[in-house]
Amino acid sequence: MTRAAIPGLASRHPMGGLLPALYAEDDLAQRFTAGLDTVLAPVLSTLDNLAAYLDPRLAPSDFVEWLSSWVGVDSVPGLPGELRREVVVRAMELHRRRGTRRGLVERLGLCLGVEAEVVDSGGAAWSPTAGSELPAKSAEEVVVRVWPGRTGSVDQARVHDIVRASCPVHVMCRVEILAGPPVREGS
Repeated sequence: MTRAAIPGLASRHPMGGLLPALYAEDDLAQRFTAGLDTVLAPVLSTLDNLAAYLDPRLAPSDFVEWLSSWVGVDSVPGLPGELRREVVVRAMELHRRRGTRRGLVERLGLCLGVEAEVVDSGGAAWSPTAGSELPAKSAEEVVVRVWPGRTGSVDQARVHDIVRASCPVHVMCRVEILAGPPVREGS
């Protein structure tokens, strides 16, 4: 979408009326300024509504894509417009929680409409001696269990994309797609 030439958009500040009295009755001056009004009307309209352009809930859809680049939101193919707006609105909150259980669960729920849980041992290995050998590599992994939520289905490829983008690089993640919520012992 372009905002360069919008047919019939009138300027809220026509220049012809701002000219000195000497040019107020001059036909050439009035036609010339009317032409400038036509060119500048979209610019003035955009500036008059700048706050709306910077709010993802109100901005034109093509502008939301640009705003998403401001807040570091990766493009998610196939994301509906209203959901895209909500992701941009919540971007800072999602960034603060990136790499955490809660952040991953919220991002999967927001972007894909699925329910999820993250199971992690929470263990860490360390040495009290400076300069010692690194601890043996642990076989621990993070398990991300995902099941249908508000959408009723799970897009496995998109789940894997979000998990890869959200988990720290050094963490081994395994994704399990379930038909429904996991059954707890004693439930």
